[in-house]
Amino acid sequence: MSAIPVAMDKVAAVALRSVLQRVSQAADKAGRGSQQIRVVAVSKTKPISLIKQLYDVGHRCFGENYAQEFIEKAPQLPEDIEWHFIGNLQSNKVKPLLASVPNLDMVESVDDEKIANHLDRAVGNLGRKPTEGLSPSEYQW
Repeated sequence: MSAIPVAMDKVAAVALRSVLQRVSQAADKAGRGSQQIRVVAVSKTKPISLIKQLYDVGHRCFGENYAQEFIEKAPQLPEDIEWHFIGNLQSNKVKPLLASVPNLDMVESVDDEKIANHLDRAVGNLGRKPTEGLSPSEYQW
């Protein structure tokens, strides 16, 4: 992945800070603590250098949309990043994704039972601890 100009790095950090401030204000207005809210910085198609820059200012939660790009990118970044997969996941990408990204915290885009079953089997086969999802009625909208 190509390097990005330093000026762009600063823009990204300022943008992240602005988003976090707006989230905090919205949480206060809603009577919720901002610590209950997790901001996922979507890093799809972004260079590794930009992700590292946001990491260096303290952000740890990133989301990727494309499985193949994610599989190539994640091993080049710090292991304490909390990764979310937010894109359409094909069954043939489940095992490679889980095997390549041990710090994958969440797949947010499970849209059918077949993918859920593939994820469940792959997690078990790789010896990873399974997590439970939420039913739609459990979400706080």
